[in-house]
Amino acid sequence: MSDPQHMREQLAQRNQQLREIAAQLKTELFGIDAIIDRVIDSVRAWYVLPGLVSRPVIVCLWGLTGTGKTQLVRRLAQLLGFYDRFVEVQMDGFSNGASWRGAQNISGMLAQSGVCEGEPGILALDEFQRFRTIDGKRSEVRVERYQDVWALLSDGRLPPALSLLGDIELSIAEAAFDAERADVDADEAKLRFKLSSWDAKALRRTLKLDVPLLEIMAWTPEQIQARLRAFRESGQQQWDTDYSRLLIFVCGNLDEMYEDLATSVDDCDSDADTFHAITGKLSVIDVKQALNQRFKPEQVARLGNEHVVYPSLSRSAYEQLIEQGCARYAREAGDRCGLHFELSASVREQIYANAVFPAQGTRPLFSSLHAILGSGLAKAALWALERGATTDDAVGLTADGRSLIAHWHGQSHAIAAPFEINRLRQRSNADFRALLAVHEAGHGLVHALLFGRPPTEIKIHVASFEGGYNAYTSRKVWSRQNLLDSTCTSLAGRAAELLVFGPEMSSSGAESDLRKATETVARMLRHLGHGARIGRSDVSVDSDDNFCTDVEDSNAPIEALLQAEHARATRLIQTHRGALLALVDELMEQGQVTPARFAVVAGLPAGSLGRPEDALDPYAQRLTAFRLEGRPLLPASAPQSSRRARRRRLTARSSSRLGTGR
Repeated sequence: MSDPQHMREQLAQRNQQLREIAAQLKTELFGIDAIIDRVIDSVRAWYVLPGLVSRPVIVCLWGLTGTGKTQLVRRLAQLLGFYDRFVEVQMDGFSNGASWRGAQNISGMLAQSGVCEGEPGILALDEFQRFRTIDGKRSEVRVERYQDVWALLSDGRLPPALSLLGDIELSIAEAAFDAERADVDADEAKLRFKLSSWDAKALRRTLKLDVPLLEIMAWTPEQIQARLRAFRESGQQQWDTDYSRLLIFVCGNLDEMYEDLATSVDDCDSDADTFHAITGKLSVIDVKQALNQRFKPEQVARLGNEHVVYPSLSRSAYEQLIEQGCARYAREAGDRCGLHFELSASVREQIYANAVFPAQGTRPLFSSLHAILGSGLAKAALWALERGATTDDAVGLTADGRSLIAHWHGQSHAIAAPFEINRLRQRSNADFRALLAVHEAGHGLVHALLFGRPPTEIKIHVASFEGGYNAYTSRKVWSRQNLLDSTCTSLAGRAAELLVFGPEMSSSGAESDLRKATETVARMLRHLGHGARIGRSDVSVDSDDNFCTDVEDSNAPIEALLQAEHARATRLIQTHRGALLALVDELMEQGQVTPARFAVVAGLPAGSLGRPEDALDPYAQRLTAFRLEGRPLLPASAPQSSRRARRRRLTARSSSRLGTGR
């Protein structure tokens, strides 16, 4: 029986170790403190009381590329003292360091590692999203490798590699056949057969033998066959390999969770904090829905419920990484050439402006840091040394948006730097800036007036494409009025152009707005039952699609609603002409209007823009009002059978969804 006092001391010691590990991780990995705390808490029982673990502990880490998932797992394994019992498997089938035979299944990978059967170890299954087992039509995808992963995730017990035993028997038979054809005696045939070291090791593991490897390699075919017969005749409970005490990290990037955001590889314009807030709202439900598009339901269930979702990095996290990177490059360059480099804040600001792509994590930042500072500091050092700089002389480095500038003893030297993103954002053409500012100000103003909060972003300094954009907070539920307000917002850019520039100078920039507005109204009337007809109307040639295909009658009402919302947008802009012009001026001067500046710039009361991001229409208030009206849902004299039917209808499950996307 365990000594309770000893157990308490062990618990306290290991808990203290976990606290120290968490603190250490937070000094190395920026912007994911909450993630680190969550992961540490998830592994606490496995690490503190390993004797109580009877099934693998599974922790799933999901996030955009470059957010530090794999880095966290590797470093945690090292700090926990498990680096020699750590196995990392690339689930796309290209695991590093594995022989071709061992890489065909998880059991082979574990067998070649330092993880012993029945003992704790750490397994990382990286790039798990590429291991999909169903396609977009839910048809099964043929997967060759790692099929034993599902058994491992279930209970940590892997069946023996019976195919390996068959291969060994085949080798014995081939050796006997070759000996017979060569007309040699039985003793010589035995000498010709030899187990390879890999086969001998696998045989020892599979048959659970406590025999030296060299002895197994020296066995004769008869000895091997005798062992195989004994193994097959033994009870199946002895066959399984026990990995039930593993800590398993499943890591991946589920694009489906992020809708269109995760595929915006060219998006360097979205504000990091805005993107961080959007991705920070994702939950385990979003994870399960995304997994359901790649895996069978029973496979999703085996991943458990410990799903940790990484948000994209915040601005402060990127700034910390830049600060750390600049200090490292300056220190290393100074050590090599004997100078002391001082990097100003302008250098860090230009690195942020040109290197941060919020949807792509840290990888673009690190490559840009090298491109900007790797050669920039070397050129600055060469310039200073040519002019007589000596050991420990200070060389300053600033940036002006076009180049790095080295400073030494009152002299300056411009160094070409890859600040292309910053240059692309500058809209030098006054006419183009005016057009973009009016169009985007129209969208932003009408959205704020109708939804009670400013857009999350309004920008005309955009490098990703030729134009500007507004970004809005998504809603959980879209009422009919919300959809009309969204349509009005979509048409407000065109309405602003018509008011300011006139019909003859209205631009082609509203094409995507018109498409979105038409799509919204068409879905309202044809799909969501917000028109004269309740049934769904659509176009189809499939006889199994049970909806009305007569869409012609809805065309006129769609156009009428679009005209009405365009007229409403025009009236709102005319009424708030001063606010529009103030937003235009801010955009032309600053290139953007932040949410914090919106009410001040537009001259709107702060209270009118104070609705929370998750605000819905007042459904609870309407329900209370309905109760007060005193109208029962069914007359008191309704037949008992009708009441029973009503109860059945109320308790029936519905698969309809309230949300309609953005």
